[in-house]
Amino acid sequence: MDTIQIYEDNRAVAAAFAAHLVKLFEATEKTRMAVSGGSTPKVLFEILAKEYADTIDWSGVYIYWVDERCVPPYDEQSNYRMTREKLLDHIPIPMTNVFRIEGERQPEEEAKRYAQLVSETVPNDGGIPAFDLVLLGMGSDGHTASIFPHQIELLRSENLYEVGIHPESGQRRVTMTGPVINTAKSIHFLVTGAGKSPVLQKILNSQDNYQSFPAAHVPTAYWWLDKAAFGK
Repeated sequence: MDTIQIYEDNRAVAAAFAAHLVKLFEATEKTRMAVSGGSTPKVLFEILAKEYADTIDWSGVYIYWVDERCVPPYDEQSNYRMTREKLLDHIPIPMTNVFRIEGERQPEEEAKRYAQLVSETVPNDGGIPAFDLVLLGMGSDGHTASIFPHQIELLRSENLYEVGIHPESGQRRVTMTGPVINTAKSIHFLVTGAGKSPVLQKILNSQDNYQSFPAAHVPTAYWWLDKAAFGK
């Protein structure tokens, strides 16, 4: 069952989720989490770096990625670059705990390589890697990770990671698939902004064509929303 929490704005969502993460880190010896890009994670990482850099035992935190654009790690569109600049460069985390998707590689080959890396380093549940936490966003078109409505079959892929294609730009991305997302011990959507509200309302209320949105196929998620995204 979905759990919904609503906060005043983007920063309030990020601050509340940061506090949640700190409790998780304190309660477990090792936390393997997969992170996403986007505006709210950017603020989240800034808060973690500024307020919790010295209070978290970062040696027990292992960071993976939900998805990555097929660009080099120094590219402005790189999710890894954003995470490094906003978080990794400011905390004492061993770089051996950081497992980036190598977006500069050939996409299909990198999807296979990263899937193998995840399968070897993340404990599995029924043969599927089970992250302690997966952090997701949602686009105004209802996509999550880099699974877009026109590739909704990736929610059922037998592969751990696949190549997603942006429907407008054609940009290729390496993305986690549905079975890995839904095997995670906890799944969290951070969704902010009024532009997300129309699709979000359909998903949360199971209305109209909600099943055409990939984000609707994550049945046991926690939703961290601001008032603008939640709507009226």
